[in-house]
Amino acid sequence: MMISVKEAAILINENCNNPRVEQVPLLEATGLILAETVYSTIDTPPFNQSAMDGYAFSYDDWDGAGSLHIVSEVQAGNFTSDVLNPLEAIRIYTGAPLPLGADTVIMQEKVCVNEKTLTISDLNFTKGCSVRLRGSQTKKGEAVLMDGQLLTPAAISFLAGVGILNLKIYSNPGISIIATGNELIKPGSNISNGKIFESNSYGLTAALNQIAISPVFVDVVVDDEKKIIDSITKQLHSDMIILTGGVSVGDYDFVEKALEKCGVRKIFHGVKQKPGKPFYFGKYNQTLVFALPGNPAAAMTCFYEYIVPAISKFTKRKYFNFLELPLKDDYRKKPGLTFYLKGKTCDKAVSILENQESYMMNSFALADCLVELVEEREFYKKGDLVNVKMIV
Repeated sequence: MMISVKEAAILINENCNNPRVEQVPLLEATGLILAETVYSTIDTPPFNQSAMDGYAFSYDDWDGAGSLHIVSEVQAGNFTSDVLNPLEAIRIYTGAPLPLGADTVIMQEKVCVNEKTLTISDLNFTKGCSVRLRGSQTKKGEAVLMDGQLLTPAAISFLAGVGILNLKIYSNPGISIIATGNELIKPGSNISNGKIFESNSYGLTAALNQIAISPVFVDVVVDDEKKIIDSITKQLHSDMIILTGGVSVGDYDFVEKALEKCGVRKIFHGVKQKPGKPFYFGKYNQTLVFALPGNPAAAMTCFYEYIVPAISKFTKRKYFNFLELPLKDDYRKKPGLTFYLKGKTCDKAVSILENQESYMMNSFALADCLVELVEEREFYKKGDLVNVKMIV
């Protein structure tokens, strides 16, 4: 018996596993979600630091008009133990530590230098200018990023700067893809009568890559129950298995039987939607199993509508935006099914594209969203608000 799209989403959500936490090197954490609160190992900056190339001196010991005597210099990465006396200055470079006795840096563009004598030519500055005080960004022991933070490249840079080398993150799931069908041949092969180029594994791999996940395994299997069982059995250690094709009720649709023989517990098979009506969901121990229709547009639709939310629960990361937008044109649909239609957003509205059949991918290639038209409704007028899931 078919269930509604809402029931399908609830059942998948209820059967998703808890996120898996693991520790990884800092550079492997980009794009993942932090699974701990991180504390700074040092004050940053770790010392009073020059923000400019210029000259450091004590503002209060300077008379506001007279010259200063340049006693030495310090570059970034070096340190001087010299203590500046009144009316002394030190040549300093961006990032270098201020010597004791100095509290202000005057930019090199605002001074005149004659041998060791420094005259400040532009008096438009204040005490403490061009100095980054120790700990002005973060203090040692301070919480700097919290559990649940997305680790962007900037976040990785920030954590490296406070001395962090390894992180606990919510890991990506290991996902296997199995495409089935006697008719499938590899793109680029010589095509013969009755054959088509296999595209589902390419589309699903690309869709996973879009959300920074790489499948751990991809297989293409003919419509043979034993071979399908063998392929599934080898991947039951994965966090998720995605199959395409062979999930309907034809004589050569072996996927559901194969899953049953592999010990997969069926949770539902058949959803009141178009495209993707034969969609199957099951579970083997902690492995989630999704079997999608073989038609490419139906497979991709089911991926975005059901598998992405399951991945999101696993990784704790949100991947695509949901909007409510007005339709640009009238649309009539068959009642009793939820429609997911390829759409294009423009001028704060959404158009439903042509070529919506489940085997047609030309409109999907142009779409930037999926438009949901609810099960019980038959007619939508121009300007009616609809739910839109962005897929780019």
